[in-house]
Amino acid sequence: ADLASIVEWQLDFCSRPIFDDRGKRMWELIICDAKRQLEFARFYPSNVINSTTLKNAIAEVIETFDLPRPTRVRYFRSQVKTIISKACGELGIQVTSSQRCTALVRWLHERYDQVYRQHPGFQENAPSILSMGVNVPKEVPPNYRGEKWAFVQLSFQALQEEIKLVEKGSNFGEVSLDMLTELPSPDTLIPGVAVASSRDLALAAWTNSLELASLSVDKKNSALVLLSGASRQWFYSYYKKSKQADEEADLWESAKKAAGGLHFLAIQPSLESNSCSGLWILYDFPAPPV
Repeated sequence: ADLASIVEWQLDFCSRPIFDDRGKRMWELIICDAKRQLEFARFYPSNVINSTTLKNAIAEVIETFDLPRPTRVRYFRSQVKTIISKACGELGIQVTSSQRCTALVRWLHERYDQVYRQHPGFQENAPSILSMGVNVPKEVPPNYRGEKWAFVQLSFQALQEEIKLVEKGSNFGEVSLDMLTELPSPDTLIPGVAVASSRDLALAAWTNSLELASLSVDKKNSALVLLSGASRQWFYSYYKKSKQADEEADLWESAKKAAGGLHFLAIQPSLESNSCSGLWILYDFPAPPV
């Protein structure tokens, strides 16, 4: 494994449904990269949980594996923001609260069955003290909102052409496909949302400052809901309620399910435009088991 090329980590530092001899919950630090070339896991007793313990562990991982200092650490539990931010901040590492921790969450699912369940102190029904809460949606600020939008579909092949433009730096966006265990076939239709704006470049730049995760339909409010960061939800756009509009929304959600949760957001000068100023690959990210 080429560990020297790993510059982004995914990290979780949280209690587990495992109790020690004192009847206290065990905590665990797990660190990996998007391809899981790097994997580190260690249990801790609850009385040493602080930013110094975490900072020392991160420094140890860098030294032990002879890694470059990561440019960014992503974490998905907003409740441990303070401890992670302080530990990483003291090491000069940028942190991002994000749902884009798929490798980490998949590893957690594996560890739940292979490690936690096998532990003598495991308690299946122990309540989670750091549950994954998602906030109630708020109105997205005006500078993140376009003038028109539409449900669209692109073949995966066509989507890959747009992805290349972002990778070359021609357009704004986040186009990693690391969350996929296998790529769709070229002719698979991927659902998306196209947003048109006369200030498309500015809108794309603003949107790029959000750590986008997914889009979903809220039929009750006739709205598109955008999930960003680890748990922030926004009312991103609205549609005029009608039977036809609801059916179109249902079809889009079904297409998303058929694509395994993969979808996208494109920002364009107009809905008729063949080019976009920003492209974000989105995904219905899996929930962690603990």
